Amino acid sequence: MGTILSRPVLIAMLIAGFAVAAVFTVTPWNWIPTEVTEDVTVVAVTEDGCVAESQYGTSLVVSECDAKVGDTVSATFNIPSSEINEFYDKQQQKVELVQPGP
Repeated sequence: MGTILSRPVLIAMLIAGFAVAAVFTVTPWNWIPTEVTEDVTVVAVTEDGCVAESQYGTSLVVSECDAKVGDTVSATFNIPSSEINEFYDKQQQKVELVQPGP
């Protein structure tokens, strides 16, 4: 005859399974870099290329760039997914709703 699992063991296994599923479906996606292409504003020109700033506040160097300061150029770069999907901002808003500031 097969062994029948007790209720506490079964509940513990369900909780552990849910925790593992939650970690692998939510958390890593906010750390994985996402490739973004956008028009960025040139803030400086160096011998390595143009230094530009994206709408996310990320500074990057665009090689082979002949633009001038203030010009807009297209750039492709990687950024953490959390910057795009605003995951941490939403979490902070939830915390502020539960614990209002002074």
